[in-house]
Amino acid sequence: MNNMELKIIERPPTVVEHKTLWEAVGWGKVNIEMTEQSIANSVYGVVAISDGNVIGMGRIVGDGAMYYYIQDVAVLPEHQNRGIGKKIIDKLLNYINVNCAGAAFVGLFASHGKDKFYEKFGFKDHSPGMTGMFMVLDE
Repeated sequence: MNNMELKIIERPPTVVEHKTLWEAVGWGKVNIEMTEQSIANSVYGVVAISDGNVIGMGRIVGDGAMYYYIQDVAVLPEHQNRGIGKKIIDKLLNYINVNCAGAAFVGLFASHGKDKFYEKFGFKDHSPGMTGMFMVLDE
């Protein structure tokens, strides 16, 4: 990792950190008010910090009991492919394993081309028996 000191800190990203990472990875523009409320309602979150700067993030949303959804896993493009995303996912999955008393459903949507990354953690496509679907509501 080029002697880069990396820390994974247990806290959600701030709205500004979230916006910066979201836009840096090409997910579009964010609605600050909506983002603020979304982050506040997270079950759990982490940020990856290097040299005092947030370079990655990941969150869990859901009911905190049986259903968990991994959301907003992002690493600044110039820091990708260095194992940072893996450390973020490991921390998120560890939280679920420690805090879930029984069977849990853990879901996520992977960005295009990132499915192989998530398969390494046990995520898989369950179609045709089960299909992940979503709908986007625009203003």
